[in-house]
Amino acid sequence: MILTEQQITEKLGAIRGWGLITGQLQKTFTFPDFEKALIYVNQLAVIAENLDHYPDIRIRYNKVTIDSSTRAEDGITDTDFKLAKECDQLAVNML
Repeated sequence: MILTEQQITEKLGAIRGWGLITGQLQKTFTFPDFEKALIYVNQLAVIAENLDHYPDIRIRYNKVTIDSSTRAEDGITDTDFKLAKECDQLAVNML
């Protein structure tokens, strides 16, 4: 189920550093180097596969930007927030 703007705003308060950009949740993570960024992306791929939820991922040297929305629903859902929390936890575990 697509979340309302109010629900999205409330949930954004619980995840640090994420924003709503062009209809998607977005955050950029910074790693010490390119290799760590790639390791993060590969581990995130496993998480996304397990959630059956696939974000857009961009890598620029040591920066990884995640954009997440639920394409099947054409909006933001609870699954996007679950993925965001998983992204954050993975980054914490790596740094």
